[in-house]
Amino acid sequence: MSPASTNAVFSGSCTALVTPFKNGHIDKDAFCKLVDWQIENGTAALIPVGTTGESPTLSHEEHDFVVELCIKQTAGRVPVIAGAGSNSTAEAVRLAKTGAAAGADAVLIVSPYYNKPTQEGLYQHFSAVAKAVSLSVIVYDIPGRSIVKVDDATMARLAADHANITGIKDATADVGRPTRLRNLLGADFAQLSGEDATALPYLAAGGHGCISVTANIAPKLLSKMHAAWATGDIATAQSINERLMPLHDSMFCEASPGPVKYAAELLGICSAETRLPLCEIAPASKARVKAALRSAGLLN
Repeated sequence: MSPASTNAVFSGSCTALVTPFKNGHIDKDAFCKLVDWQIENGTAALIPVGTTGESPTLSHEEHDFVVELCIKQTAGRVPVIAGAGSNSTAEAVRLAKTGAAAGADAVLIVSPYYNKPTQEGLYQHFSAVAKAVSLSVIVYDIPGRSIVKVDDATMARLAADHANITGIKDATADVGRPTRLRNLLGADFAQLSGEDATALPYLAAGGHGCISVTANIAPKLLSKMHAAWATGDIATAQSINERLMPLHDSMFCEASPGPVKYAAELLGICSAETRLPLCEIAPASKARVKAALRSAGLLN
């Protein structure tokens, strides 16, 4: 299949940023350096305080601070999609409004986790956020963490009823889904994979990009992969994907972002420190991450 339309609001290699910590506190300097490095290496958009950014263990004040810091440091060079998800609709609305006021280009709203809402509950949740802000809303469908899946019919209903629901971060790893959603929603509804290992086949099925964990540590390679795909250089895109596959797999050998933070520490980006209940990854996992970095040519 030839490359998908790139008229979607968001496309290419987008990074779900880690939140660096130092002695239990947000490492502002490391975060700002990470933002600059990402942009210098071709990342198309930045996503602070999503799952990879450990949003569940940030205080509300820290959450707002990281979003504002990302927007300030980015300074309009690339779009910022602010993580604003919660299993409380009222809290998701508050976070979305705060992100909008800070100058985000869009908000990323995860399906409510733990509550297990019905499809009608999901519709009402995302609708409440869309009504509360005028900027783009990206629906984050990740049934592996939230238990519930946003059905295609619910996505179609949301997109039809709210002009500012402009995309999906799809972490289902269902590579047939982009084609189905493309048929329902058209070629310009932004379809972003949320699963690194299936990002390339997702593009082949009609997707537009990926919100990536691996891009925290391999931004240049992933931006090149997406650029190659967009220009029809399928062989180069496949070659990069093959090179990075062991790294993608290693990033999820334990609960994310433990492995990617360890990789980031090895590369001198930030500390591997996480917050409980996430903890230091096991020795066997460290060996796997290190071997994958070497295999990808990112570590000597």
